[in-house]
Amino acid sequence: RLAHYQQWLAQRGELEVGPYAQLWQWSVDELDRFWRTIWDYFEVQADGDPTPTLGARQMPGAQWFPNTRLNYAEHVFRHATPERPALVWRSEDRPTQEISWAELAQATHALAARLRALGIGPGDTVASYLPNRPETVIAFLACASIGAVWSSCAPDMGPSVVLDRFQQIQPQLLFATDSYSYNGKRHSRSAPVADLLARLPSVRHVVHVPGAEGAPLPEGWRDTLAWSDCVAGEAAPQYTRVPFAHPLWVVYSSGTTGLPKAMVHSHGGMGLTHLQTM
Repeated sequence: RLAHYQQWLAQRGELEVGPYAQLWQWSVDELDRFWRTIWDYFEVQADGDPTPTLGARQMPGAQWFPNTRLNYAEHVFRHATPERPALVWRSEDRPTQEISWAELAQATHALAARLRALGIGPGDTVASYLPNRPETVIAFLACASIGAVWSSCAPDMGPSVVLDRFQQIQPQLLFATDSYSYNGKRHSRSAPVADLLARLPSVRHVVHVPGAEGAPLPEGWRDTLAWSDCVAGEAAPQYTRVPFAHPLWVVYSSGTTGLPKAMVHSHGGMGLTHLQTM
């Protein structure tokens, strides 16, 4: 694919085909031209005018593609195909599963519609306290599709560590599991989630993702919705195109020298970076 991109550049008169070092140096010296070619080569779907590529060059405060609107999730689904699965999932307590693109799209769009009905929209923050599983991917893509801001902590992190992060973003909705499996043991998260909810008054809704099949709604949780209800039914794909710099997710530093530092990544920044990396 990289060779094809180099040939494409040569056909456009941007850069003759040459060694990788030449391509790299050009990408550094000609930032505006390089990123505009990434935009064009991958045919980014967006509203607005992709010029200028770099509206403001100062750091911090650089403005990339300031006149465009796009959506990260829209690009995830635009090449969906029945020829291969969207996700392959392995877990120590369940057999390997494949989730088709059709299944991923159905659940994502249904959940996005439910989030909209709950009043979650562009700029609202949504937090996840889930392990690495398909429901987590679905929840993230649903949030991205409506312009909500995603943030995640693994369920093996204790309440105080999670609060150090989530209290900075004041999430309106929390996806949480009651348990997870690790090293042959099931670890309950019911009490830690209840502790989080007691100290996160911003949370208006909690979506319960069962740790084990058939697990009931945990006692002590408030404003709880069942995952199965949230992803049931059909909903038309709907992607809210947001400004290039609109927050996609918030990640955090380790917190070694103080409170974890929140780092915001954008729809456009992550979208173009992922395309360029591939």
